[in-house]
Amino acid sequence: MSDFVDRQRRLLLGAALSGVAVSPFALAGQALAQATPSASPPRASSSKRLEPLRHVDAGVLNIAYYEEGPAAAPAVILLHGFPYDINCYVDVAPQLAAQGCRVIVPYLRGFGETRFRNAATPRSGEQAALGADLIALIDALGIRRAVFAGLNWGGRGASVAAALWPDRCSGLVTVNSYLIQDISRAMAPVAPEDEASLWYEYYFQIERGRAGLAADRRGIARLLWEEWSPDWDFDEATFERAAAAYDNPDFVDVVIHSYRHRFGLVEGDRQYADLQRRLAALPAITVPAITLDGDADGILPASDGSARAAKFTGRRIHRVVPGAGHNVPQEAPEAFAAAVMELIKA
Repeated sequence: MSDFVDRQRRLLLGAALSGVAVSPFALAGQALAQATPSASPPRASSSKRLEPLRHVDAGVLNIAYYEEGPAAAPAVILLHGFPYDINCYVDVAPQLAAQGCRVIVPYLRGFGETRFRNAATPRSGEQAALGADLIALIDALGIRRAVFAGLNWGGRGASVAAALWPDRCSGLVTVNSYLIQDISRAMAPVAPEDEASLWYEYYFQIERGRAGLAADRRGIARLLWEEWSPDWDFDEATFERAAAAYDNPDFVDVVIHSYRHRFGLVEGDRQYADLQRRLAALPAITVPAITLDGDADGILPASDGSARAAKFTGRRIHRVVPGAGHNVPQEAPEAFAAAVMELIKA
C-alpha cells in the first residue's frame, strides 16, 4: 500500500472516530500537505505593515481596509480579532494574493482608522453587528461572494455572516470552530481553570474594568497576547504595530459593550435585534468550512472539533495547527493561507 493511500485511510478513520465530517476537498488537502514538504516563505519583518489603507462607507461605518491582488479574482475577506489588528495577516495576505486572490483586510469597528459615520450610532460590539459589518463591506465593494476567514472577533463575524447570509459566502475559515455565541447559556459556569483564563471578560463587566482598559489598553492587550500564545516570541515592534489600532476613539466603548452583551447584561443596538433573534437559534453553517485550532492556544485548548461538528452541515474539516497559539494567522500563516486556498480551489 502506498503512503498516500495509507494516509487517506487513516484520515477517514480518524474523522469517523471523532465524528467530524470529512469531504473530498479536505481529504485531498490534508494528504497533499502531508505528502509534499515545502519550504516556508520568509516572514515579514516587524516593521512591515499592510498599507496603504483604503476607505469605504459601508453601512454605519467608514471602514479602513487593506487590499491586495487582482480586482477580478476570487475574493477573500480576512478579519482580525481582539486585541489584534489587520497586521496579524501581514504574512497571509501576500501569500493569497500571489496565488491569484483578491484579498481584503478591514479594521473592525472600534479599531484602527475605521470610524462610525454618525455620532449617534450605538458603539455596539455585539456579534450581530460584526456579521452585518462584513456584509455591508462586501456590498460597498461590489463583491457578490467571498471566502470569509478570521479569528476571535473576526472569526465570530465571519461565522455570523456565513450562517445568516450563506449565499454571500463561498467558504469559511475560523480559528476555534463554531463561534456564534449562545447568550442564553452565558451564565452557565465552566471548569475552574477555564473560568480563570476568562478573567478579562469578567473584569470588563464592572466599571473598574472599563476604567482599567481606558487607562492601559496596551498593558491589558500585551498580557492577553502572552497568555493566549505562550510560545509566541513576538518582539516589541510587532506588538506596537498592532497596539496603534487600540487608539481608535471608540475602542473602549466597543470592547466593553461586546463583553457585556455576550453575557446578556446590556441591550444590543436595536437595528440588529432581528439578526440577534436569529442567532439565538444557533444557526448551522452550511457553506464549506475549515476550522483550525492552535495546539499551543492558552485560552481555548485544541480539540478534535467533534464537540461543535453538528453545527457544520456542509463540507467541513477540523485541523490542529502545530506550534500555534491563539493568533493562528500570525503564528502559522502558511497553515492559515493553505486553508483559505483549499476553499478557493474546491
